[in-house]
Amino acid sequence: MKRMLIALAAAAILSSPALAAKIGVSMDKFDDNFLTVLRNGMSEYAKSQSGVTLQIEDAKDDVSKQLSQIQNFIANKVDAIIVNPVDTSATERMTKLAEEAGVPLVYVNRQPVDVDKLGPKAAFVASNEKDSGTLETQQICKLLGGKGNILVMQGELSNQAAVQRTADVHDVIAKEPCTGIKIIAEQTAVWDRTKAQNLMTNWLSKGLKFDAIVANNDEMAIGAIQALKAAGVDTKKAIVGGVDATQDALASMKAGDLKVTVFQDAAGQGKGAVDAALALAAGKKVETKVYIPFQLVTPENMANFMKKN
Repeated sequence: MKRMLIALAAAAILSSPALAAKIGVSMDKFDDNFLTVLRNGMSEYAKSQSGVTLQIEDAKDDVSKQLSQIQNFIANKVDAIIVNPVDTSATERMTKLAEEAGVPLVYVNRQPVDVDKLGPKAAFVASNEKDSGTLETQQICKLLGGKGNILVMQGELSNQAAVQRTADVHDVIAKEPCTGIKIIAEQTAVWDRTKAQNLMTNWLSKGLKFDAIVANNDEMAIGAIQALKAAGVDTKKAIVGGVDATQDALASMKAGDLKVTVFQDAAGQGKGAVDAALALAAGKKVETKVYIPFQLVTPENMANFMKKN
């Protein structure tokens, strides 16, 4: 209830008439399903706001390139900057550049390492990652009856979301009723479907005996499912979970393969980031952390989330 009240309060703060503004946007990479929904959410919302234009750049998963994009935005005198960080541990320099130039800065989706040091002209819009991996793992625990061996697929280790979602898994299985669950392997597949498929194939070749796969995102979960199918495993019976509730993930769930995911409102985060940028550009006060709630998705309620991401 408290998180919902925070989200509602944030929405009230951010809801204001649009002003003419040019916003520079630097995305980690364009070729990612979830980030594409986030990017499109920003673009579509900006088009609905009179006088608002976005200049969206692809950092191509390169920290140096992203830093250069921010410098160019500042040189071009944009009214605000939105950043989806390539590396959440490398944001301090970006924050400093924007602060020194007096340009409002909004981080979106990935929590910057300096989030608690952001000044009055900066904000962070995302979903609270303490909920994502927790919801996923609690549901998998329920499906396992509180006991079994699990494999954990991590996102990029330099990314705060991957670190937190993995910590969520450990936190859940450290408490009742899930203490009968053990992690037998934990490794990164850097959010990537193909890399996850390769990792799963490797685990299978080692003969690991597992009861469920807990992936930090849906792309890796789908990669794991593809490897299981290639190995002749009945994926209708396998327990695989992810996070994001992308359309590919929901299709996999509808087919009976993916058993758990967690809806992260990418379009909602995009809208929230644009609202925050506009509010800061207008000199309005914005909460430092604006959270869009995560929601558990299972085969029973998946129809409610079709076409949301």
